[in-house]
Amino acid sequence: MGRLTGKVAIITGAASGMGLAGAQLFAKEGAKVVATDVVEGALQERVNEIVANGGEAIALKLDVSSPESWKAVVDATISKYGKIDILVNNAGIHIAKGILEAELDDWEKVMSINSTGVWLGMKSVIPHMQKNGQGSIVNTASIAAIIGGISDGHGAAYSASKGAVRALTKHAAQWFAKDQIRVNSVHPGAIFTGMVEKAGIKSQVEMGTHYKNLAPLSPHAGESMDIANAYLYLASDESKFVTGIELTVDGGWISN
Repeated sequence: MGRLTGKVAIITGAASGMGLAGAQLFAKEGAKVVATDVVEGALQERVNEIVANGGEAIALKLDVSSPESWKAVVDATISKYGKIDILVNNAGIHIAKGILEAELDDWEKVMSINSTGVWLGMKSVIPHMQKNGQGSIVNTASIAAIIGGISDGHGAAYSASKGAVRALTKHAAQWFAKDQIRVNSVHPGAIFTGMVEKAGIKSQVEMGTHYKNLAPLSPHAGESMDIANAYLYLASDESKFVTGIELTVDGGWISN
């Protein structure tokens, strides 16, 4: 029996990177996965692969900044599976502009996806978890919500948005513990993903060379499955007495 057998999980930003790794791992562990993203074609291809490998998953388009889009996804999930046990708010974007360089449009775009999207996801899903009498929500933040410097990749809005996720997670953990809904955040450090590869860095080891003086644990950069494993722990019943925590997956970066 898998660690998520019988559970229904919505994962945002699941077409690639950490969200995709989470969808693949959750399906392997027995979850019924509702994989969502704004990139429909790539998402459907990845979901087809999960199903071909014996997992149960469906692909749904989701703009996390849209209340209407969230309603459509939640309604479709309830219609098909009858419940929602897990929400992984993984979707996010980054714009590498500091306080002086960023324009209002940059700021609002990042905040709308990275923080407003997390709020909308919880707002949409929590009433169904309350009906179930339990649930687990995992919000993706960043070490940029904890420390400064290059941890935010020179993105002021990114840092602020992830700080908001950190605080909102603790708020929700306190207010919904009475409903047996656990809410935790994962804080990745340097992680090698397809987005990083598209930026010209060709391997996890190569990425790690840029962070060897920051993250002491070799190879100094993680991979998407490292974050997926954190998602899995917090989503599963293994963490049934865990809520409001910040699970940092950063090779020791914030220990400096």
